[in-house]
Formats: sequence, C-alpha cells, structure tokens
Amino acid sequence: MNLITDNWVPVTWRAGATNLVGLDELFAKASDIRDLAVQPHERIALMRLLICVTQAALDGPADHYEWEDCRDGIPERVRAYLRKWKPSFELFGDGPRFLQVPNLKSGKEDGEGTDATKLDLTLSTGHNATVFDNAGGSERPQAPPRLALSLLAFQNLSPGGRIGVAKWNGSDTPGAGSSNHAPCIPASMLHCFLQGQSLLETLHLNLLDREQALDLNGPHSWGKPCWELPVPCPASKPEIRNATMTYLGRLVPLARAIRLFDEGNRIILGNGLDYPGYPEFREPSVTIVQRKDGPGLLSASLERSLWRQLPAIAVRRRATKDALCGPVALANLPNDAPASIWLGALVTDKAKIEDAVEGIYQIPAGMFRDLGRQTFEAGVAYAEGWELALIFSARTYADTLKLQPPPTNKARQHFWTAIEQHVPTLLALTDTPGAAADFAATPWGKAVRTAAQEAYEFACPRQNPRQIEAYAKGRQQLFLRKPKPKSDGPATAPAAKPRKNQRS
Repeated sequence: MNLITDNWVPVTWRAGATNLVGLDELFAKASDIRDLAVQPHERIALMRLLICVTQAALDGPADHYEWEDCRDGIPERVRAYLRKWKPSFELFGDGPRFLQVPNLKSGKEDGEGTDATKLDLTLSTGHNATVFDNAGGSERPQAPPRLALSLLAFQNLSPGGRIGVAKWNGSDTPGAGSSNHAPCIPASMLHCFLQGQSLLETLHLNLLDREQALDLNGPHSWGKPCWELPVPCPASKPEIRNATMTYLGRLVPLARAIRLFDEGNRIILGNGLDYPGYPEFREPSVTIVQRKDGPGLLSASLERSLWRQLPAIAVRRRATKDALCGPVALANLPNDAPASIWLGALVTDKAKIEDAVEGIYQIPAGMFRDLGRQTFEAGVAYAEGWELALIFSARTYADTLKLQPPPTNKARQHFWTAIEQHVPTLLALTDTPGAAADFAATPWGKAVRTAAQEAYEFACPRQNPRQIEAYAKGRQQLFLRKPKPKSDGPATAPAAKPRKNQRS
C-alpha cells in the first residue's frame, strides 16, 4: 500500500459526502474537500503531515509576502513533490517504509511481535485504556488504511512508559525499556489550527514561513522531513538532530521504532527518538502561558471547558522573542479579521489516556485585541461568580436536609453545560466591549443567571415539604450573593504588533 496513491485519509467533501482518499487525490482536490473526518488525535497528526508535505514541496514560503501568494500553487507543487518521494510512502515492502525504521528485529526470544492493534490509541489492547473501547481482546484485524492512520497518530501522540526493547540495526532501541511522551502529548498540550472554507485554505492558513520558524526556534530550525533525511540507526547524530530539533523534522516524528509485519496483524515495537519539549523546542500549534514557575504549555483539562481558554489562545505572536502567545499561525491573519479555530488534545494522567477533547470556535476580531480579551475574561469571571453562588446554595439545601454529599457536582455540570451553548453571545461582546459595562444586563449575563437557576432546580428537587423548605433556603442564597472568584487562569501577553512583513 502506498499512501500517495491508495486511499486512507477520511475526508468530508464540500458537497457533504465522506470517503477515503490518498495524498495525491487529497491535494489535487483540496479546494473541494471541506475538512478531515477524523478523531481529535488523528486530526493533529494528519494536519502535521499535510503541513509538512506542503512546506517541503514549497521549500518555504520564505516570508509573509511569499506566503500570501502561494496558496493557488500548492496542489501542483505538492503533487510533483509526492511523485518524487513516492517510494518513501510505502506501508509495506523491502524498501523505505513510511514512519518505520529499517533493520528492526524483535527483542523477544521467539521473534514474535506485538499486536498491531496496539497502534490504535482508541482500542483497549494490552495496557491501553478502555476510555474509547470496551470490547477488549487483541485479535481484531486492521485494514491497511486504518493501520496507516493509526501509525501516524501513534508516532505523534503515544504516551510514555514502559516499552519493549528491540534491535535496531544491531543495537538496542533507546531507553532501556522506557519511553518518553511523543512530541504532541506532553502536559496534555492543547493544539490549535486555523480553519478555512476548504482543506486547501486550512492548510494555507497554518503554514509557517521561514522567518517565523527562525524566530520560533532559532537558526537552522527549518530542517527536512524524515523521509528526506531518514535515521538509519540510533547512533546517527546528524539525522537525529534534524528529526528532533527542526520544524519539518518534528512535524512527522519517529517517537517509536516500529516495523509492521507483512500481514499487517503484528508489529515490532520499541522506543524511538527522544523529542525535547518546551522550552528546548516549541511546537507551532500550541499556546504558551505564564505559570507560577515561568512560561509553560497551555494544557487541556477535563475540569475546564476549552472555550474558557480562548483569551490565552487569541494572543498573537509578536515580532519579538516574547513567548507568551497562541499558535504561531495566528500571525498569518489580516489585521482586524475574525477567524475559525479548531482546538483539541489528548488528556493524559502520566502514561494513561483519560479522554480526547475538541471544539471549533468562531473568533471575532475583537478577541485579538487586549480590550476584547479582557471583556471575555470578565464574562468568564462573571459566570464563575454565579458558579460559586450555585455551589453555596446547593450546600445550603443539603445542610438543611442533612444530606451528604451535597449535590454540588451535579449542579456545576448542569450549569457549565447550559452556558456553553451561549459562548457565541459572549464572544460577540468582544467586538463591542462597551456593551459589557454591566454584564447582568447583557444577553450573556441573562443566560448565566438563567443557567444557574435551572441548574439549582435540576440538582435540588422539591417533591415533599422538607425538600420545599430546603429548596427555598438554598434559592434565597443563590440570588443573595454572587462572589467574585479569584483569577487563576493563565496571564495573557500584551497586544500583538504587526509583523514586519505583514500588510495591513
């Protein structure tokens, strides 16, 4: 199977249908493809591959002016590039293989490998979590298209931990049976990609030019994709440096040493290359925020909705070395332009995957200005104040009934689920921040108040006299006070300045 000519990438066409395409067809018809039809972790890995192929084919763009003019030429440039490197995109065979290392032998005495289902992060094979799959068992055949997508996602987002030792070109695979996280998963890092009206527009919006790459990670940080400069063995220092410390090299990583059996049902698996994380190297799709111990990655959390992170993400990178900002591609947007963004991550607890999260948000131009972000943060703080009042009211209700535990979690979950439907209302206020002088009078403020009241009624039933009395006492507290929470969110950077080559 060749990933250029054979179908394996799930896409949704602008006409509405969904099917699989190969890389050649994907780029040939990129303007007719609406979006990728994949899970969050697969999107992160696929976007990095498609961006890498595009940037390698363009050998740039060199700067912002060249970026502005390159979109229409992407399909033919990339297709010509893929024809040149077609042998490197084979999934099986004796020659080069896509994201697999050469001369890899099993470290087991019987020479057997591991079930290929291990590559699918959503399957409960071996020690994988059962978050996405409760079927269990390992004997589940994987078709080549699924294997290709799983292999790509695994190299980008497999969590670290104990791993078998294999022989790579005669040497033990690195780590002595231990592995670090693949480059896209440390700290449950939250990835952000700009969204266009077509896949071609989406890819173009997320390209970095050479000046941005240099500004991001310093000189010699452009590099080459792994298929142009393959790593023959664990001792190949120049190739390893390119793969782990350059922009193009890291976009399609070799975090694990993998070799598929020809039947596709088993693999040889060992530790691969080590990818230093931030601050040694910054991935372009992440957001950097100020932590107590210094700048760090913005993380996804199951306790905090993605939309509450938008003020930090909407900070554009400046032409200085200031690190606190959202994804680098935001600098490609025209001044005072809205944007559609995709956010997603795999949330982990050490080596355990807890869940996948994602969301798409329409961001007004006002969110890219200081006053707009401050308005949004104030709106979130207003909701958090009602959340605290709701918790206090639920506890009052429970104390009156001598009920343990109090229904606070039930109330909170209902509250945040309800107001999430009104996030576009809060976002709209960032374009007219003056209207938010009194949040209680805004559509957002009214929606928050209604959500708090409905959440209280949902969590605190009143079906008998004692419950009615407790309900009345708790409800009185809900409207009696709305404590203002202490801000514990990430600090945002100063307003963005235009890049030196950026046109108004």
